[in-house]
Amino acid sequence: MTEIARVADLLERYGTRFQDRIYTPGEIAYCRRKRDAASSFAARFAAKEAGMKALGTGRSRGVLWRDVEVVRTVGAPQLRFHGGAARRFAEMRGESAFLTLTHAGHLAIAQVILTGV
Repeated sequence: MTEIARVADLLERYGTRFQDRIYTPGEIAYCRRKRDAASSFAARFAAKEAGMKALGTGRSRGVLWRDVEVVRTVGAPQLRFHGGAARRFAEMRGESAFLTLTHAGHLAIAQVILTGV
């Protein structure tokens, strides 16, 4: 769960420096196309945190912010793991990652469920 206003403040204060540290180019492009970009960025931030927690690492053991990516092509958003997150997912013998996102009012919320672990 992430406060949308907090992410909006970080985007305004640090701009591309914050974006480039946390989000992949695909995530940035997706969020920037939205009328309320801060809500989309906040939902992805929450998803990254939820993904890291599901991996049992948080932001440690080689798992970086950009290693957890929210991808939206057709249908529901999906979680992709790269780098340290992909290694950890493989170590856990993970098969699938399910993601749900929502944002309403002042909060963005994400839930991640890993299967096969």
